Amino acid sequence: MKFVCLGYIDEGKWDSLPEAEGQHLMEACFRYDDELRKGGHFLGGEALDSARNAVTLRMKNGQVAMTDGPYAETKEVLGGILLLEARDVKHAISLMSKHPGVKMGPFEIRPADEQINKLIAARDAAVAQTEH
Repeated sequence: MKFVCLGYIDEGKWDSLPEAEGQHLMEACFRYDDELRKGGHFLGGEALDSARNAVTLRMKNGQVAMTDGPYAETKEVLGGILLLEARDVKHAISLMSKHPGVKMGPFEIRPADEQINKLIAARDAAVAQTEH
């Protein structure tokens, strides 16, 4: 099964870390990601820039309205995603509970929606066919 792991971070906590400690934590995260790769569990991922650089789009009075930032009611903001292959949710929890990134904020683990993702893959293939 595929899982999307949403990693949250308290940017203030991260910003207050001494540079060497932050570097050490990043290296530990990379080493653990390598362990996930070796086990065939790491399918990909992306780190996100600061939420201070985010833009949010919403429908407001029938128009698209833009605001800066996510305006969450929490100090923890989405810091990145990790795509994980695991047998089931218990296995995903076991794998991600060992990730050093959990020291900076929680991980939300969600199963990928395989049915909709098959539709997306079919659309990708159809568009690729029309381009050739």
